[in-house]
Amino acid sequence: MSQLDWMHFPPLSALKSFEATVRLGGFSAAARAMNVTHAAVSQQVRALEAHLGVALVHREGRSLGFTAEGKTLGEALTAGFFDIQTTIAEIQSRNEDRPLSVTLTPAFATNWLMPRLGRFWAEHPGIAVSLRPDTQLIDLQREGVDLGLRYGQGDWSGVTSLFLASARYLIVGAPSLLGGRSDLSKNEIAKMPWVMEQDWPEQARWISCCLGLEAADLKATAFPTEDLALTAARQGYGLLIANAAVVENDVNTGKLRVVFQTDDDSTGYYIVSPTGPQRDAARKFISWLKKVA
Repeated sequence: MSQLDWMHFPPLSALKSFEATVRLGGFSAAARAMNVTHAAVSQQVRALEAHLGVALVHREGRSLGFTAEGKTLGEALTAGFFDIQTTIAEIQSRNEDRPLSVTLTPAFATNWLMPRLGRFWAEHPGIAVSLRPDTQLIDLQREGVDLGLRYGQGDWSGVTSLFLASARYLIVGAPSLLGGRSDLSKNEIAKMPWVMEQDWPEQARWISCCLGLEAADLKATAFPTEDLALTAARQGYGLLIANAAVVENDVNTGKLRVVFQTDDDSTGYYIVSPTGPQRDAARKFISWLKKVA
């Protein structure tokens, strides 16, 4: 037989009830195992007999007996259901044993997640986490990635998005650059050296919108990644535009000082996941992220 004929296949509920009846020796034992009533199991078995047009059970005094066809079918069902159960258990075991994979930008991984990750392992020591730092958005489903931490407005297609943290823009600088100051005028900001990430047009628009300055007029050094620009800012090489969540730890520890900020919360960091069921490890990680954000 090359194909399953589902159109003429008996109902699965009837097959389950009959398998339990044969394996456990009666309707009552099957009902207890399936957490249903004796009458429900009996009705399912009668329905299966009617569907097949074959007697499967008979009474032997006060006990239940099985016809030759009933014994043959019961043995086949038990073997088949156990094979299915074993395969499902193996699939679940392989899926749960692999590390939880999380994609995010290198800067967010270094500056927001890593300082917190030890707390997750303290609560869930058995869950391994594999980080995939990447500046590009990847297809979570195709790449087999459990979760992503993305910057934007939460409107990506093909994923479920959950707000994690605000991503307000700040201008920050190292104490060595600022000389003890923390409140600069726009004129002073315009004259300071800057460090910026290459290919980030949003920062130029933000400078124009919020500061009334032109990015092209600033004395700026460009770096290929956000992480390198942030490292340069820590060394005092220039002012930096950064998302509040990314520099939170630097500001709290005094490595960087905020010299300008806005209250615009239109964008943020989001937890994104493929649509469909989630692994237990992913659910625990999401719950933890919401708690520490």
